[in-house]
Amino acid sequence: MTHFIQVLIDAVAIGSLYALVALAIGLVFGVMRLINFAQGDYITIGAYSLVVPSAAATPALMFGALPWPAMILCVILTVVVLALVTERLAFRPLRNSDLTSLLISSFAVSYFLQSLILMVHGGRPKTVSIGDALSRAVEIFGVRLPGVQLLTMVVALTLLIVLVLFLKKTPIGIQLRAAAEDFQMARLLGVPANRVIAIAFAISGILGGTISLLVIIQTGTLDIRMGLMPTIFAFFATVIGGMGSLPGAVVGGYIMGILSVLLQAYLPAELRPFRDAGVFSIVILILLVRPQGIFAKTAKERV
Repeated sequence: MTHFIQVLIDAVAIGSLYALVALAIGLVFGVMRLINFAQGDYITIGAYSLVVPSAAATPALMFGALPWPAMILCVILTVVVLALVTERLAFRPLRNSDLTSLLISSFAVSYFLQSLILMVHGGRPKTVSIGDALSRAVEIFGVRLPGVQLLTMVVALTLLIVLVLFLKKTPIGIQLRAAAEDFQMARLLGVPANRVIAIAFAISGILGGTISLLVIIQTGTLDIRMGLMPTIFAFFATVIGGMGSLPGAVVGGYIMGILSVLLQAYLPAELRPFRDAGVFSIVILILLVRPQGIFAKTAKERV
């Protein structure tokens, strides 16, 4: 029983990360009908902003050398600015184009950012050490809770609550919800399209920067594709949750995290390399039963 609780805590911690990424993807999709695959590269660049540009395997710290509050602020601001720049240069000129053009632009931005990292930092994985104190575990009733997992769950829950309050209680949040419900009608009613979309990208940048820090604290490794798998899992999370439904994206993220960890823990050793295939097979089964997504009925509410 203790082992199962331990595995479940690990699953919820991973699910929290996937839920945050899925929330960022779902928010942008809600206002633009765009699956922004560059979200993974936002995460990667946020992580690389911690170190000085260098090809060394253990580079000197840049933002990572700052006190914690300043480091968090600098990383998040870096990703927010990046998200706003890509929205302004790559997506806004194509806003009235078909969805295929926006999707191609999303892939182009992703590959451009990956190439930029290669040019500045090289392609070798790097090690970076921040938050060493969080690697210590707290034991409660025989269950070991690593500090970084507790931090991940608390941060995810806090951000989810703050975002819900923002969407429901603030004028800008209400405008975001209106744009997600019917963008053209919202514009006719006076909702400023440019500002609403920019805010959606800014929020995705805040989430991306936060995820960068959480991933680095957990792994201590910088890699050019470190944001790829969380983004893929988060994309499937938004699909099984119901495209356009933010609660669905969050629930889908937790489902993906729990499936991933449970299969890793309980599959026979010889089958564990095929864990991801098992996860996506279960996703296919879910979509065969609910092709519109679990939260399809609430997707129109866009909240």
